[in-house]
Amino acid sequence: MYSEKVMDHFQNPRNVGEIEDASGVGTVGNAKCGDIMRIYLDIDGNGIIQDCKFKTFGCGAAVATSSMATELVKGKSIEEAMKVTNKAVMEALDGLPPVKVHCSLLAEEAIHAALWDYAKKHGIEIEGLKPPKSDIHEDEEEGEEY
Repeated sequence: MYSEKVMDHFQNPRNVGEIEDASGVGTVGNAKCGDIMRIYLDIDGNGIIQDCKFKTFGCGAAVATSSMATELVKGKSIEEAMKVTNKAVMEALDGLPPVKVHCSLLAEEAIHAALWDYAKKHGIEIEGLKPPKSDIHEDEEEGEEY
């Protein structure tokens, strides 16, 4: 059901924890399944993500996608981090079962929420960045499935 990479990132998650005085912190959730993901970014003066950590309350797939997302953005520029999509996270994990795709959406949204927090704190605009959602399903119609 789960790929070897998903199992590895679940059993041995990378970058777990918090960053004190983080440059940006993003928290998103999924009311339908109860997952909550928080991403912390440490961004230097040149706009490079020096460190990235996460805290996730959720299923194994949520932990694995959080772990992989931190690996994908660490050392990258803000612009490169903006290109980390849920699809990129899933591909890096060699796929997810269809019922767990929402976990990769959480990872993408948490990165964007942390970047939004960073942009707000520094009074800058990041091209293509939209205000974060607190719940990844808040735009959906009542009763719609994901």
